[in-house]
Amino acid sequence: MKKIGVIGLGNIAQKAYLPVMATLQDQYEWHLTTRNEAKGEMLEQKYGFKHFHQTLDELIAEKPLAVFVHTPTKTHYEIIKRLLNSKINVYVDKPISENLAEVKELYTLAAKNNLLLTCGFNRRFAPFDQELKQISDKRTIVSEKIREDALQPVGYAIFDLMIHSVDTAVYLMDEPIETFNNFLVTRDGNLEQGYITLQGKKSQVQIITNMVGGSNLEQTTVQGLKTRQVVTNLNLLQTYQTGGVTQASRPDWENTLVTRGFDPIIRAFLEAVDNGGENPVSPESAILSHKLCYDLVKTIKK
Repeated sequence: MKKIGVIGLGNIAQKAYLPVMATLQDQYEWHLTTRNEAKGEMLEQKYGFKHFHQTLDELIAEKPLAVFVHTPTKTHYEIIKRLLNSKINVYVDKPISENLAEVKELYTLAAKNNLLLTCGFNRRFAPFDQELKQISDKRTIVSEKIREDALQPVGYAIFDLMIHSVDTAVYLMDEPIETFNNFLVTRDGNLEQGYITLQGKKSQVQIITNMVGGSNLEQTTVQGLKTRQVVTNLNLLQTYQTGGVTQASRPDWENTLVTRGFDPIIRAFLEAVDNGGENPVSPESAILSHKLCYDLVKTIKK
């Protein structure tokens, strides 16, 4: 049975990844890394995982086919570099790094070693966002993330929160970017609003993040020549066409991790690793999403 490693067993791993991985124990031998013995015992009792390690060295020694990295962003660069140099495929939570040069370096290293480095942009795999992708001849894309009142330091807010909307827009856009503009509203080093506008040959894209918007909302709108669709909070799809509006929700029985794209992206990565397939999140598009965020952060430093 093929070995798959996991390092970083915090909140995101426990909520979004381990529940899916637990269902795949008949296909893969999971090796989890934590120095916290109590956490290991809890995860063993809850999910039945059997293989635990205390250090990255111990995990690498097992020679896993791939490793999921869910550690803090500041640790990503060194961990990923070690894994790639050890000839191990990598899946990592976004962002790979807040340093664009490091992101590019790691993708270059992965290509040199003929390995996958996949960034965990789960929203690309959300079923309703994939329906938006199918709209032909897109003319307008609006991807927005609203928070009720959640001021955060500029860099953190952009790379932790806004990057979701940025990558959703990059994924949905079907043509090269010809021009772009960005704009920030800040208060005492915190982000209030962030805006990016992308212009293609035919399409116009707006990316909006409002940290003091009076509500919590994630919404993406795509306007084509014959239809307009709006996805709200990943679980509601409204379709506007001549003659009326239709509305669809994800099935009540569907697991939230499917609705939000975590389950599909995990399976897509494992399938690509197993079969030597293409990266489910292309390096070029992932680098572009990081670059747009990096360039936005740079505007405040100027």
